[in-house]
Amino acid sequence: MTVPRSTSVDQTSPAPDPANVNVAVLQRVQELRRLLTEASYAYYVLDTPIMEDMVYDRLYRELQDLETQHPDLITPDSPTQRVGEKPATQFTSVQHAVPLYSLENAFNLEEFGNWQGRWQRVLGTQKGGDSPRETLRERSLSDSPMGGLREVDGLAPDVSGQPAPTSLTLPDYVCELKIDGSALALTYEHGVLVRGATRGDGTMGEEITQNVRTIRSIPLRLQVDNPPARVEVRGEAFLPLSVFDQINQEREAEGLALFANPRNAAAGTLRQLDSRIVADRKLDFFAYTLHILDEKVDLPPTQWECLELLQRFGFRVNPERERCQGVAGVRAYYDRWATARFHLPYLTDGVVVKLNALALQAQLGFTQKFPRWAVALKYPAEEAPTKVERLVVQVGRTGALTPVAEFQPVQLAGTIVSRASLHNRDRLLELDLHIGDTVVVRKAGEIIPEVVRVLPELRPPQAERVVLPDRCPECGEPVVQTEGEAVTRCVNLSCPAIVRGALLHWASRDALDINGLGEKLVQQLVAAQWVRSVADLYQLEVEPLAQLERLGQKSGQKLVQAIAASKQKPWSRVLYGLGIRHVGSVNAQALAAAFPEVGQLATANVAAIAAIYGIGPEIAQSVYAWFQVPANQRLIERLQAAGVQLRAAVGDSPRETLREQSAMPTSQTLAGKTLVVTGTLPTLTREDAKALIQQAGGKVTESVSRKTDYLVVGENAGSKLAKAQGLGIPCLTEADLLALVGDTDP
Repeated sequence: MTVPRSTSVDQTSPAPDPANVNVAVLQRVQELRRLLTEASYAYYVLDTPIMEDMVYDRLYRELQDLETQHPDLITPDSPTQRVGEKPATQFTSVQHAVPLYSLENAFNLEEFGNWQGRWQRVLGTQKGGDSPRETLRERSLSDSPMGGLREVDGLAPDVSGQPAPTSLTLPDYVCELKIDGSALALTYEHGVLVRGATRGDGTMGEEITQNVRTIRSIPLRLQVDNPPARVEVRGEAFLPLSVFDQINQEREAEGLALFANPRNAAAGTLRQLDSRIVADRKLDFFAYTLHILDEKVDLPPTQWECLELLQRFGFRVNPERERCQGVAGVRAYYDRWATARFHLPYLTDGVVVKLNALALQAQLGFTQKFPRWAVALKYPAEEAPTKVERLVVQVGRTGALTPVAEFQPVQLAGTIVSRASLHNRDRLLELDLHIGDTVVVRKAGEIIPEVVRVLPELRPPQAERVVLPDRCPECGEPVVQTEGEAVTRCVNLSCPAIVRGALLHWASRDALDINGLGEKLVQQLVAAQWVRSVADLYQLEVEPLAQLERLGQKSGQKLVQAIAASKQKPWSRVLYGLGIRHVGSVNAQALAAAFPEVGQLATANVAAIAAIYGIGPEIAQSVYAWFQVPANQRLIERLQAAGVQLRAAVGDSPRETLREQSAMPTSQTLAGKTLVVTGTLPTLTREDAKALIQQAGGKVTESVSRKTDYLVVGENAGSKLAKAQGLGIPCLTEADLLALVGDTDP
């Protein structure tokens, strides 16, 4: 396709004053920008390079040099402006000009038929619409005033453009692959990109323009002459699978945690404060929606023509899109890509189906959550068989024993997985798992690996049944299972696993924030028995530390200094760092505000603790019980002797936030939303998550229902996850939740 290109500079930032700029320089700058933009478009959008890399680099350097010599010539749409010079300090919330709604999910063709019937009834068309068992004879109306509906059995829409109440029609749909990435809203004014924003809650998103500029398949200037005054483009930013694999290989080589999947990696990348990191990760982008917010310019009449216009603007539009008539056409497209999608260079988990006629879209409008004219027809969760090789039991910070099945590596949802949590003793009994069993595994919500079922008919002879041990695998002490709880725990406070977990929690960012005290060092300290509790940290000296593997004198000195500096952290952080069950950082702030000195909290009764706003009976009982344990009382005495802050300093605010340097979340990004939290989150307690949701205007309930908007999923998720998947409720990781409420760091 030949794309008209603009060679003028009048619709960018104010043109430089010719009196102050050499005309030849200005013309050369304009020429370089044109050449570089055309080459970038051909390479990143059309996948047909027209310029050698060395030539591109030479022209780019020439433009860079000219702009350095003549800074007045720099404009926002210059190719040199794709990567910002300075990292952002934070993201700000912005309102979408047009709401960026999520889509209703359909998990099979029957549900798709039901969705079709609903929108047809809204329009007053034939009840029930067409169904998966279409047997109707179609006769095309080439110039239908309905913009793409088809006549069936002679019943046509009337000439006014309004569907006749008794007409029976097959709709004209546009099917596009549902890209597994992160939604973006892009704003162009007079053809120049002026804002990029995340979806957020659909009404408010985060402004990330500096990061959006780094995505090479997003044009900084629309590639047409005389563009509309204001344009909104929606699309999906994603990581190609090859790039995702490369990033994880690099992270593994650096000893960093691997990204779980391309979707989470893309979302996390977009929220990096340093746009240079974003540029290095090579995000890509497909555009799928166009809004022209210029009264002088009309949109094309159909979604299909909008996609073609987006291409002319210079965007990548998914080449696998297709126009389909009725359920039969959608079914053929859906079935074809059910297997073909695994050969694509990116992840897709379904098909987005939209009514082609924009007039119909406008008539149908929106529900409180979704557009009525579009639906995401999802593929079933990908499952794969594999063989169980062993069972390992992890012991967490609270002593909880989590059985984990390790199996032969298998690819699921674009990543290789080789282990899955089995949650607890009850789940083990339910599965009746044996070593050597063939099991079916999948990714719950495309995120968390889980064992779905065992195939006992493939069980090898004499296979050993898997059971949870009666003794802690770390310390050998008996384990207990409290009545009413599914979790089995080690209750030995000296257990190395519990000590390691307590130390890592104490050193974590939201607690005492001890830089340099990482997992490997903690393992060495506990193994050497130098540290048996957090109080022992304050007795460490430089010389012995310097003898540890990969530490040395300089690092040992820095660690001792960081530990000493942690003594100045406020009382609320210390309280959170103690790791009392159910006490997250938000609740710790409330407790510290109500009891500004440790002695007051240690002697408070359950009723007094529970009377604090946001602190319920369960938390109060947990806090009270913790302070009754003699070992914990001795720990407090040792911390006090070490000089750790166990009372609120003068000027400490009762409204201290999760991080002292940021304000309490005030955006109502979850206003009107109902969320449920299940499983163990990586860093937040249930109460933390609940407080964050409530601060963002959301409501937290205990059970999943059709009224639930999101399920926040952690490790050891149970039946709530399965129910949410059955109802098509979106699942969020902790990172997704933090992104929604605007409480994440890079």
